[in-house]
Amino acid sequence: MEFITIQKNITSSPRKLRLVAGMVRKMDPYAALDVLQFTTNGAARPLAKAIKTVVANAGSKEGLVFKSIEINEGLKMRRYRVGTAGRGRGRPYKKRTAHIKIVLTDEISDKGKVKREKLKKKESKTKEKIKKGEEKV
Repeated sequence: MEFITIQKNITSSPRKLRLVAGMVRKMDPYAALDVLQFTTNGAARPLAKAIKTVVANAGSKEGLVFKSIEINEGLKMRRYRVGTAGRGRGRPYKKRTAHIKIVLTDEISDKGKVKREKLKKKESKTKEKIKKGEEKV
């Protein structure tokens, strides 16, 4: 089953959020929260909040993994910084916002199934070799 959360108009730029999201994408959600707690990047806080939300949506399920973490662009607020262009003029800049979409699943993907089957085969082969005495422990 899939559990989804969408956080909109986060006041951090998408580039900063993508940097932090790439760091935790391959982890399980609880390990990701532990890592984000000690990350000094300011974008870690809203991402951790979104992960906590989706874990709460899932309830007390075990074996949760990230199916996807998407960081998309939100609104761009146009602003002017006065005094930077000289002679009393201003220069425009954009305050960027982001949308975070996190999808958790408790199902094993096809890739995960294949990897687990390979590991089981490998383990069974090594157990057979150990029984025969060919391989030392």
